[in-house]
Amino acid sequence: MANGWAPFIGLVVVAIFCGAAWFFSPKGEEQTIWRSTLILSASAMYLMWAITFLAQLNPLITPVRNNLRGPEDFQR
Repeated sequence: MANGWAPFIGLVVVAIFCGAAWFFSPKGEEQTIWRSTLILSASAMYLMWAITFLAQLNPLITPVRNNLRGPEDFQR
């Protein structure tokens, strides 16, 4: 079940991944490209996931049920 801690846990996981990408990126001419690509990709994926997750926690439009019986449907 989803709870309010999921975005913070995800943020910690992404921060650890970004730190690992910074220190373990291959050395050489393209080290900056590797770092930028991995860190920006992880950040963008986290933002997309967090926006989707948080939007589902508090929907703007509540579901409407059309099959509810009105007072005229009750028999006395």
